[in-house]
Amino acid sequence: MKFHYLIFTLFLAFSCETKKENTALNPENWSKRAIKLNASDSLSYGKSYLSIYSQIYSLTEHTKHNLTSMASMRNTSDRDTIYLLRAEYYDTHGKSVRKYFDFPIYLAPMETTEIVIDEIDVSGGTGSNFIFEWKIPDNCPEPLFEGVMTSTMGQQGLSFTTQAKRIE
Repeated sequence: MKFHYLIFTLFLAFSCETKKENTALNPENWSKRAIKLNASDSLSYGKSYLSIYSQIYSLTEHTKHNLTSMASMRNTSDRDTIYLLRAEYYDTHGKSVRKYFDFPIYLAPMETTEIVIDEIDVSGGTGSNFIFEWKIPDNCPEPLFEGVMTSTMGQQGLSFTTQAKRIE
């Protein structure tokens, strides 16, 4: 009888594995943040590059470790709304993986929104990155784009950050 109980317990333990869903493919509904910009508005244009790592090398160049990555988009102004025009994700080879939005969205003063790349999504590889295009009012501080990469294995954790560089 104890043997049957052991087999039943092991069966339950191993049959409860949950399937991981790739939530990066179901991002925030960006259309809820869409806004129409008037051409007559006096806004300054900018473009920023953010490095993101969905994988890093571990032990050798032949072993990779997957990471959960977050692209944090922050309005650093406490007075003005800013506008993000495009967020596009590229892989190690410079090929576009996906556009999260390519129409103007707004960020209210001091507001932050994120894009999360799930640990199981390795489409970006070891050299993935984002391009963000944006517009801000005159005398408004530039938006801040940061990458936060994390992973945990057992009792150990790994995390690091990157900051965007303005390229235009």
